[in-house]
Amino acid sequence: MNQKRIGLFLKELRKEKGLTQEQLSEILGVTNRSISRWENGVNMPDFDLVIEIANYFDVSMEELLNGERKKEIMDKKSEEIFLKVADYNNDEKIIFSKRVNFVFIIGIIAFTVYAILEQQGLTATDRYENIASFALGIVFGVLIFGVLYTSRYMIKIKAFKQRVLNWNNNQEKIH
Repeated sequence: MNQKRIGLFLKELRKEKGLTQEQLSEILGVTNRSISRWENGVNMPDFDLVIEIANYFDVSMEELLNGERKKEIMDKKSEEIFLKVADYNNDEKIIFSKRVNFVFIIGIIAFTVYAILEQQGLTATDRYENIASFALGIVFGVLIFGVLYTSRYMIKIKAFKQRVLNWNNNQEKIH
């Protein structure tokens, strides 16, 4: 998979439709910067967007991922697999988002408890000092959790996408 070639192909498709990067970004619900990064081969769109882009420009996902038009159109089974992958990717994002939101809400509540106790000057007593320390420990733990969890999650997503793209490349070699 050649990101530069895919980017040039996306740029070509966008220009064929007479769209600016800004117009395409509005259609896809992303930033102009994302479109620019895709077209320059710096980043790739998420899988769900690959499907949306392919549908919008009326090209197959195989053509889009290869960065060139082909006369052969992707068979229905391969397209169904890509759609399932995109659905799985979206489900993973939703689950991830809910988990992270829950953890950060706990962190915000703990920080609020700490801030109130500190603001009221109640941390001078042993009882409230222990509560404030516990709340601050939760906040620190949430921050560490957030950093570790998001970095681990990103590694998993990248590995998953790479497996799918390798599968696609293997399918091309077979045909």
